[in-house]
Amino acid sequence: MLEIITILCLLGAAVLLVYLCAIDLREGLLPNEFVMGFAALGLVFHLSTMFQIMSLEDALLGGFIGGAFLYVIRGIANFYYKQDSLGLGDVKLLTAAGLWLGPFYILVGITLGALAGVAHGLYLLIYHRMVSGSHFPMARLSLPAGPGFAVGIAIAAGVAYKNLPVLLIPGLLALVGL
Repeated sequence: MLEIITILCLLGAAVLLVYLCAIDLREGLLPNEFVMGFAALGLVFHLSTMFQIMSLEDALLGGFIGGAFLYVIRGIANFYYKQDSLGLGDVKLLTAAGLWLGPFYILVGITLGALAGVAHGLYLLIYHRMVSGSHFPMARLSLPAGPGFAVGIAIAAGVAYKNLPVLLIPGLLALVGL
């Protein structure tokens, strides 16, 4: 029975990440209730696997590392640019993702997310150049960070949980009577 909860947590997390991306692209916000839902699903996920994939300590350490790392980056960028550069929603998203990914894979997720953000920005610059024929004023370029981080989180989770089927399949087979 716990296998079904594990799968529902994964599906819920995927839906929330897609929804958070859509909201961030449209409004530039990552609403707390959805980010906290993502975090809660991560804790329920680990409970449903009975911490066989990751210990509670590693999940909490991952949450701390994800949030603290981005909070420090945010502070440095805000000091340098003299304005908000990253929202606290991004910090909360990486805190929640750290609960899912643990201390190593949250760093992988942050790195891949930053690269996805750069790719998104380059795409927009190239697209603007092709459509308008002029250079985009770089000082006006503003991208939401959430979608890039969501891509990084999803890829890191895919790698971190590559052995999850081995854990789930025996229980699912027993549920259906095989």
